[in-house]
Amino acid sequence: MTNEKIWQTLFTKKMLICIFTGFSSGLPLYILVSLLPAWLRSEGINLKAIGLFALIGLPFTWKFLWAPFFDRYIPPLGRRRGWLLISQILLILSVPALGVLDPKIDIWTIAYVAAIVAFFSASQDIVLDAYRRELLIDAELGIGNAIHVNAYKIAGLIPGSLSLILADHYPWSTVFFITASFMLPGIMMTILVSEPALKSGAPRTLKDAVVAPFKEFMQRNGVASALTILAFIFLYKLGDSMATALATPFYLDMGFTKTEIGLIAKNAGLWPSVIGGLLGGVWMIKLGINRALWIFGAVQMIAILGFAWLATVGHSLVWLGIVIGIEALGVGLGTAAFVAYIAQTTHPLYTATQFALFTSLAAVPRTFANAATGYMVENMGWRDFFIFCFIIAIPGMLLLVKIAPWNDRKID
Repeated sequence: MTNEKIWQTLFTKKMLICIFTGFSSGLPLYILVSLLPAWLRSEGINLKAIGLFALIGLPFTWKFLWAPFFDRYIPPLGRRRGWLLISQILLILSVPALGVLDPKIDIWTIAYVAAIVAFFSASQDIVLDAYRRELLIDAELGIGNAIHVNAYKIAGLIPGSLSLILADHYPWSTVFFITASFMLPGIMMTILVSEPALKSGAPRTLKDAVVAPFKEFMQRNGVASALTILAFIFLYKLGDSMATALATPFYLDMGFTKTEIGLIAKNAGLWPSVIGGLLGGVWMIKLGINRALWIFGAVQMIAILGFAWLATVGHSLVWLGIVIGIEALGVGLGTAAFVAYIAQTTHPLYTATQFALFTSLAAVPRTFANAATGYMVENMGWRDFFIFCFIIAIPGMLLLVKIAPWNDRKID
């Protein structure tokens, strides 16, 4: 693809929509994985309990179970926009409920409310992923998903930076209310965009919506190849997912204040994330998704070792910025290629259910493996824990030999 065509692809209404889909998807998740642990740690909750809070991410693991409902049934605004608006309204109403609770006496209630937020967030992701897959043609998957992932990470600056700074000056109830209000741009997007055209109509029965997507995936790839693809989806992000599960508590344990974390740790990753996300999308057009998975995955792995180095150095604002910048670049690149691969692997007729199945599988490490991270840190220490995360990322890279051979270019 020529440079002129690349720029023509980049500056379109579709790519603008991908910015909004990414921001809307990332905000509630980062509230759960960044702001919530920081709140609990600052209130004196121990790391083991905070680590177990990763289990509230179960809806992200099991969302394929109710994804067929979103393929089968069509609300008034349309199959995608209707469900999207419902989930976004429920999110903007449920997130502020966290801030009125006290972690010291309401820890179980907080867990229940957080699980509800996770359910609504996972539901929103189902519809956003399906909408984006139906919006983009195959040649746009790389750049479109890179922009989505880029906006996704930028959304993390709200609960991971702005909210932490606000927490030094306002009560947590106000912080959660302000954070939830950033769902409003996504709601406006849902109201203003057009509903994707149904190429073949919605499934006629709920049984068709449930069974056909799984049957089609197995028949298209063969059982052995399909299982290899599923194993790759599970393992590719395992290392960096575990490494970043307790990132904010790690910074706090290294002696950084919440304001330092908000201003330096999070914003140091902004420009590398923006640049890496855009370059990643452009490079995917030139490289193809397969080669991007190899190159970006390698950078993603190396970035994990930066945390081990920071654990050795301790409190250093300079190294904090460097490590976070490299992490944002590496993980942003890896995630962009990974999401593009998942989108490419789905069949357009069963977008919501297959996309939900694949992203659910990718969320398993964030839910179950990450739940053990608090115990691992307590027993291993921060440095050895991050080295372990680097090692555990290797199997996913090795599977690329089978599922994404270097010389097999599926998208040009």
